[in-house]
Amino acid sequence: METPSLHYINSLAEGDEDFKKQLINILKEEFPKEKIIFLNNFNAKKYVLASENVHKLKHKISMLGLEEAFTMASKFEENLKQNNTDLHKKFINCLTKITDFLNHI
Repeated sequence: METPSLHYINSLAEGDEDFKKQLINILKEEFPKEKIIFLNNFNAKKYVLASENVHKLKHKISMLGLEEAFTMASKFEENLKQNNTDLHKKFINCLTKITDFLNHI
């Protein structure tokens, strides 16, 4: 699986370190909260709500340059609407990678 990176954030910031730090801080603040909400909804088998949570998390996945994971998350989002949880393990692996990455930057 691919590795998260700051390439997209760096390109958005265009050398503006303060803006870059703001974006990273937003990710560090919002991602863990959104992850917990997703996990709570998924564990409660509220799959439609969980699909909405995946939709929000996809934007963070994209910002971290995880194109394959974004595609997988999009499919997982749609699957959840049909009560199909087949991609759950892959999605959790993605969330774990992002968590580890954000904890080390």
